[in-house]
Amino acid sequence: MATSSRRGGEARGRTVRRPAVAGRFYPGDPGRLASLVDEYLATARPASASGRVDAVIAPHAGYPYSGPIAGSAFRSLAGDDEADVRLVVLLGPAHYLPVRGLALPAADAFETPLGVVTVSREAVREAADVPGVTVQDAAHGPEHSLEVEIPFVQRVFPEAEILPLLVGDDDPGAVAELLDRLDVGGRARAVVSSDLSHYRPYHEAVVVDRATVEQVRRFEGPIGPDRACGAHAVNGLLEWGRRRRSRVEVVDLRNSGDTAGDRRSVVGYAAIAFRPAA
Repeated sequence: MATSSRRGGEARGRTVRRPAVAGRFYPGDPGRLASLVDEYLATARPASASGRVDAVIAPHAGYPYSGPIAGSAFRSLAGDDEADVRLVVLLGPAHYLPVRGLALPAADAFETPLGVVTVSREAVREAADVPGVTVQDAAHGPEHSLEVEIPFVQRVFPEAEILPLLVGDDDPGAVAELLDRLDVGGRARAVVSSDLSHYRPYHEAVVVDRATVEQVRRFEGPIGPDRACGAHAVNGLLEWGRRRRSRVEVVDLRNSGDTAGDRRSVVGYAAIAFRPAA
């Protein structure tokens, strides 16, 4: 997979959303960050099937907790056609400010320590025609759910542009329509950013999260916000996948008790791949 990334000099003359959680959720040093993401990708759990993956569910906590599972998601998303992927659609929850419908940023680009990634103006125009999609820039400023995915995008798809959207309480059909309009599975790929259950004892979380991913695998939504903080985006992905008869693989399922040690109160993480119909 590709290992280059565009650098911050391209930001001149554009409105750039600066990183909000670099140095906290992931390393702020470019070299350390690149090495860590590459390590997560190299040591990720491989998918059991081969072939194209159209979309994934990936976690969004601090890298010491969820990074290995995010690596599994992005490793499954990478493939022989990765050089042809021109757009990565990022969908996730808003943790700090409420949003209505689907919220676009006003920024022309997003920056991480690895450089600047362009927000696709073409994709913004296409998304704007979907009911419920509006620009709600303030919600993007402090938000980590999309930002933590971008270094993985930069390492796997260094030539791709992004379309970042925060998903509020919305009709799953709007998310499905958006993914179709943006040609996810063709020129585009999608990443739905969501953790699973929060702050349960380890063994309880294992049972709950297994049940949740089984619901996803069987398209038995809707998933509740108590089971996945990115439930609204997840339910939209399920609607999209159901319409397309996607095949779903749970590539990785762990929690913070597996990755960071403390099992008294854990957060669940899954890497789930959506493949084209057989």
